Amino acid sequence: MGVWRQIGEYLWLVKKDPDAPKSKWLGYMHFINRLSILLFLLAMIILIIQLIRR
Repeated sequence: MGVWRQIGEYLWLVKKDPDAPKSKWLGYMHFINRLSILLFLLAMIILIIQLIRR
C-alpha cells in the first residue's frame, strides 16, 4: 500500500481496503495518525494565514 493511499484513508478521501487486518490496537494507531495529520494541516493553515496578514 502506498503512502498517499494510506493518507487518503486517514483523511476519509479513499475507501478502506476490506482485506486489511482489523484489530483494536491498529484502530488506535490509525486514530493517532489521523489526528496528527489533521493537527499538522491545521498548523500549516495557521502559519500561512499569519504570513499573509503580515
